[in-house]
Amino acid sequence: MYHNLEECILDLEKAGQLVRIHEEVDPNLEMAAIHMRVNAAGGPALLFENVKGSKFRAVSNLFGNLERSKFIFRNTLDAAKDVIALRNDPMKILKNPFKYFSTGLAASKALPLKKAGNKLAGFQEIQISDLPLIHHWPDDGGAFITLPQVYSEDPEKPGIMNSNLGMYRVQLSGNDYKMNKEVGLHYQIHRGIGVHQEKANKLGVPLKVSIFIGGPPAHTLAAIMPLPEGLSEMTFAGLLSGRNFRYCYVDGYCISLDADFVITGEVYPGETKPEGPFGDHIGYYSLIHDFPLMRVHKVFAKSNGIWPFTVVGRPPQEDTAFGDLIHELTGHAVKQEIPGVKEVHAVDAAGVHPLLFAIGSERYTPYQNVKQPAELLTIANRILGTGQLSLAKYLFITAEENQPLDTHKEIEFLTYILERIDLQRDIHFQTNTTIDTLDYSGTGLNTGSKVVIAAYGDSKRNLCQEVPEQLKGLRDFRNPRFVMPGIIAIEGPAFSSYQQAEKQLDELCSAIQTRGTMSTCPMIILCDDSSFMSGSLQNFFWATFTRSNPSHDIYGVNSYYENKHWACDNMIIDARSKPHHAPPLIPDPSVEKKIERLFVKGASLSKVKVN
Repeated sequence: MYHNLEECILDLEKAGQLVRIHEEVDPNLEMAAIHMRVNAAGGPALLFENVKGSKFRAVSNLFGNLERSKFIFRNTLDAAKDVIALRNDPMKILKNPFKYFSTGLAASKALPLKKAGNKLAGFQEIQISDLPLIHHWPDDGGAFITLPQVYSEDPEKPGIMNSNLGMYRVQLSGNDYKMNKEVGLHYQIHRGIGVHQEKANKLGVPLKVSIFIGGPPAHTLAAIMPLPEGLSEMTFAGLLSGRNFRYCYVDGYCISLDADFVITGEVYPGETKPEGPFGDHIGYYSLIHDFPLMRVHKVFAKSNGIWPFTVVGRPPQEDTAFGDLIHELTGHAVKQEIPGVKEVHAVDAAGVHPLLFAIGSERYTPYQNVKQPAELLTIANRILGTGQLSLAKYLFITAEENQPLDTHKEIEFLTYILERIDLQRDIHFQTNTTIDTLDYSGTGLNTGSKVVIAAYGDSKRNLCQEVPEQLKGLRDFRNPRFVMPGIIAIEGPAFSSYQQAEKQLDELCSAIQTRGTMSTCPMIILCDDSSFMSGSLQNFFWATFTRSNPSHDIYGVNSYYENKHWACDNMIIDARSKPHHAPPLIPDPSVEKKIERLFVKGASLSKVKVN
C-alpha cells in the first residue's frame, strides 16, 4: 500500500522491475519512443531522471504487464474484487464492514477524507510550461497528458460523493491554446464529466475542473474503472490503495493531497477549441475536432513530483495491461450485469472497441427441432447496450454445446463460429448508430454501424486450409493469402469513392460466383496488402476491424435481401484504407536512431533486452 507514487517506484526498483534513466532525454518524441521499445520487449518500468526542459522527473510503463500490476496491488486486489462483486449494493460492505470482515476492509479506509489545517503543505505553484511536455507521435498536435485523473462535481449536488473521476486526454500545448492559460479536454457529452458540464451549461455557470496527475497508482486506475452503480471512483481509489483519498478545497477546487501535480480551471458554456491530432489506442491519428476548452486557474506540484505517462498506439501497448487488470477485477461482473452471458472479450489486437467475442447461452426451445440463435440475439442486444461495449462494431457470439469455449483462444473461437455460421440467417446489421469517437471508419464522428454474427448449432462445413481455386487468377484482384481456417485475404485495386468501391466489389462477387460454390471459405478480406494481413493474427484483427464499417464495407457473393434481412453465400469485408480514414501511426526513424544511445554498453538501458 503506497502513500504516493515515489513509494511505488522505490518498491518496483527493489523488486528489479524498474530502471532509472540518468541521461538527458528529450520529451519531444524521444521519451515516447524509449517507452514503446521497452514496453514491446516486456521490459521494466522507466524512471526518467533528466527530462530536457523540466526539473521534474517522469515515469512510464508502471502497468506494463499484468504481473507487475498485480504486484503493485498485491495487498488490496482481492478485497477490491470482493466489493465489485457486490454489484447490487457495493456500499453494503462499507456500511457494515464487520459483516464482511473476511474482505479485510473497513469503511474508514475506503471513504474520502477531507483534510483541514495547512492544506497545501508540500505543494508549490508552477506553470504548465514547467511540466514535462511530452510529444508522443510525429504528427501530434502538441503535448498531451495521457494518464490524467480529471475530476468534476455535479453542479446541482456538489461534493466529493457526487463527483466523477475520469481519464480524458488533456492537450497542454499546440494548436491555438494559450500556453499556461488554456488546455483542451477530450471527452464526449455522455461521459460523467459531460453530464456535469451539461448541467453547468443549463445553470449558466462555468464547470470547475481539477486534473490530478500521479499519486498512488490506485488513483490512476480508479479513473478508468467501469465501476458498479453506487461505488464512486474516489471510494474505489481509497479501497484499492488501502488508504483514504485525501483532499481539500482551494479557491473552490478539489485538490488531491496525494497527487504529484494538480491543474485547476474552469470550462465555460459553449467554449471550445480545435484539439488534436493525437495518436490513439486504435493505431491511427485522431484528427482535429472542437472539444471543450479549460481556462487554467492554478497549477500545483509537489517539490519532488513525478510525472507519470504512457503512450497509446496500435495495440499491444501499456493500455493492454490496463485492460487485463480491469478484466481481473471485473471479469465476473458481466455475468451479473447481462443474464445469460458467460464471457465477453474485447479483442485488444483490434483496438478493443471495434471487435467483441462473446459466449452466451441458448436455452430457448423453438417449436421446430432446429438449432439456431434465438436467446443469443437477445443477449447480443444487451451486450451492445452496456457501457463501453456499446462502442463495438463487430460482435461474434455463440453458445457452448458439446465442448468448452474460450474467447481468448481467438483462432479456436472464430473457427467454431465459421464452421457453424448460416450466412443466409446469422448476419444482423444495425445501421446509423454510434461507434467509438476515435474510430474513423464510419460515416462521421461517432457515427457508423454494427453487425452481430450469431452462430449456433451443428457444424455445417469443413473450413478451407489453403486458398481455394475460385480465388486464384482473378482479374484486378491478386495475391490471395490464407489467414486462418475459413478466411482468405486478397488484394484489391485502388479506389477514390464508395461508389467506385461498390462497383469493384460487385465485379469481385460476380467473378467468384461464376466459378462455382465455395462453402469452405465463409469469409474473404479485401485489403491493400494481403501479405501483411496474413502475416499474423494481430495484423488480421487490426487491419480488418479498424478499417471497415459493417453497413458500407460488408459485401457478399450471391447476396440478396429477404424481408429486409441481408444474406449471402460468402461474406466479403472490404478492409482497404478508405479516403476518409485517419492516417496510421508511424514512428520517426530519426528518433528511433537517436535513442539507440541509451541501449549501448554502459548506458542506462544497456541491460534491458529489446529487439
